[in-house]
Amino acid sequence: MRLVILGATGSIGHSAFKVWEEHQDEVAIEGLVAHVNARRLWEMGCQMRAAWIALTDTAQAERLKQEVKGLAGPDILGGQEAVQERLAEADATHVLAAMSGFAGLEPTLTALERGLTVLLANKETLVAAGDVIQRVLDDANSGQIIPVDSEHSAIFQCLALNQPLRRIILTCSGGPFRGWTRESLQSVTVEQALRHPNWQMGPKITVDSATLMNKGLEIIEAHYLFHVDYDAIDVVIHPESIVHSLVEFVDGATLAQCGYPDMRVPIQVALSWPQRWPLEIPAFQWAGRDLHFEEPDLDTFRLLQVAREAGEAGQLYPCVLNAANEVAVEGFLSRQLGFLDIVEVVEETLNAFSPVGRGYDLAEVRAADRWARQYARSTIAQRAR
Repeated sequence: MRLVILGATGSIGHSAFKVWEEHQDEVAIEGLVAHVNARRLWEMGCQMRAAWIALTDTAQAERLKQEVKGLAGPDILGGQEAVQERLAEADATHVLAAMSGFAGLEPTLTALERGLTVLLANKETLVAAGDVIQRVLDDANSGQIIPVDSEHSAIFQCLALNQPLRRIILTCSGGPFRGWTRESLQSVTVEQALRHPNWQMGPKITVDSATLMNKGLEIIEAHYLFHVDYDAIDVVIHPESIVHSLVEFVDGATLAQCGYPDMRVPIQVALSWPQRWPLEIPAFQWAGRDLHFEEPDLDTFRLLQVAREAGEAGQLYPCVLNAANEVAVEGFLSRQLGFLDIVEVVEETLNAFSPVGRGYDLAEVRAADRWARQYARSTIAQRAR
C-alpha cells in the first residue's frame, strides 16, 4: 500500500502518523499535504520517508525550500495546482482525505477519478458535492470510499454483513454544552467552545461539535455514503462516546460498534480493510460502566435540524449550508460573532439562496460555494455595524 495523506499536520494526520509508526511494513508514504505548517510537514516527511510533501500555501513552500536547502529529504511542492498535478500522477494506491473544509473536494475527486481508494475524513466533500462524487463513483473505473469519521466507520463495519437495514443511528457526544439552555449559550466564549469533553480535534470541527452542526453534516454524509433516505437516519446523544453508531436491520436487530474514543481505530480500519491489524489500546472495561442516551435538543441546537432540512432539500443547498457554516465558524473563532449568531448567519444565507435545478456539476458547486461565502461574510459585516 502506498498512501498520500491530505491534511497531514492536523488531528487526523497526527493519528495517522501513530498508526504508520506501528505498521510501517504495510504502509509506504507517497506524499504528505498540509496548508501552512511547514516545519512539522518537513519533519513528518523525513520521518515517514515520503517521496514528496506539499504545502497549499505557495509562500510557505518557498520559505521551506530555502530553510532546508541542501538537506536530504522529500521533494517540496507548493500550491493547490501542484497538489492536483502530483495526485494525478502519483504512484499511490490510497489517499487519506483529511483536509479541512471545502478545500478537500477537488483532491478527493482527482483521487477517485484515478481509481484510488479514498479514506474519507473530510465530510464537507460529500456535503458540498455529493451528487458529483456519486457520478464519479458510478464509473466502473473509479476508486472507492472507505469512511474514517468514527461514526461512519462504525456504520461501515456494521454493514459488512450486507443485510438490509431499517435505519442508521448516529451517536453524538452532545459537545461541551450538552444540557445548556439557549439563554446560557448567549455568553459562550471561544475557549469554552473549544473544550470538547471526549475528542481532541481541530478548532473548526470542535466548534461544529459544540453547535451540533458536525452531526448535521454527518447526516448528509451518511445519506451519500450508505444510500439511505434522510428519514432513515436518526441522531441520539450519547455523552460517553463509547457507542460510535448503530445500524438497525429490517428484523429489528441492532448492531453497534463500540470502543474508546480514539481516532487511530477508524483510521486503521480504513487502511487495513477487510483485514484488521492489531492496535495497542486498552481493553474496554464494561463492568460498572454506565452508558446514557437521549434525544437531541433541536430548539437549543437548531443547526442540527437546519442541516437535515438542507440535505432533504437537495440540489446545492448542502453546499451553501457548508460554505456559510465555514464562514460563520471563522467569524466566531475571530470573535466577530457570538456563538448563537452562527446559526443565524447560516439560516440567512440558506434563505437567500436561489437553486439552479436538480442536477449540478463541479463548476456550479464552486459557484454556489463562492456565492454563499460572500453572502455570509456580508451578513457578518452588517451585524458588526
